Amino acid sequence: MVAYTPTPADLEAAVGLKEEEKKTVVVVEKRSYTAWMWKVSAGLLVAALCLGLVLLFAWYWHGRAESTTPSAGPTQALVADDDNSDPHNTLKRISSKAKAAIHLEGIHEEGDSEKEQLQWRNGQGQAFAQGGLTLLNNQIVVPQTGLYFVYSQASFRVSCSDNSGEEDLEPGAASSGKRLAPLSHRVWRYSDSVGRKASLMSAVRSACQHSSSAEDEQRTKQGWYNALYLGAVFQLNKDDRLWTETNQLSELETDGGKTFFGVFAL
Repeated sequence: MVAYTPTPADLEAAVGLKEEEKKTVVVVEKRSYTAWMWKVSAGLLVAALCLGLVLLFAWYWHGRAESTTPSAGPTQALVADDDNSDPHNTLKRISSKAKAAIHLEGIHEEGDSEKEQLQWRNGQGQAFAQGGLTLLNNQIVVPQTGLYFVYSQASFRVSCSDNSGEEDLEPGAASSGKRLAPLSHRVWRYSDSVGRKASLMSAVRSACQHSSSAEDEQRTKQGWYNALYLGAVFQLNKDDRLWTETNQLSELETDGGKTFFGVFAL
């Protein structure tokens, strides 16, 4: 058997192989460490961006809130006045901002020869008309098809102080010298597409309420105040006509715009 003696070339090859293996291991370790560093850096960058966006968003909304915060003084007084305003002023203010709107105030005079009905007036008090809605023959004429908010209120001051004729009173009603039918207020609509009039909305209320306390009795002597309010959204057609029907005209209270009728487009 011949013994093998390693030559210097074999030793150099072995050493080179070991060095190559070591280098390979080192390269792998460097790649792993570099990838980990990239991941950590990317994570920190994303976190920093998110934090920056949150801070920017908070700063933006904080500045917007400060810019829209109402100032004290006259503005607060105006808001308080608006909160305490009656439906007449509120509806008039809203309708005045609409493109098409009309707000009318009612009047009634004793012995009125115009079919004894509540008359609507434009151009007096807070009444106005714009955007094509008009008052014609005591009726509101719609200029074009669309959605509209229709509203009306009839206010009454009914005297219930006379104690005679109690047998004619409604059950639960206060004493009155004359038999008073329930107060009623209705809004009618006529449309060419239907060919006949139709009731849009109505309200009914007893004229005099039962009084059981001294305060109620005093109010009965001074007159009972009743307000019948109507309001809703309707789909109306071009040239539709709207009008009202009210009973107990002699008991109507029209001062200060307490009785009104209006429409505005949505």
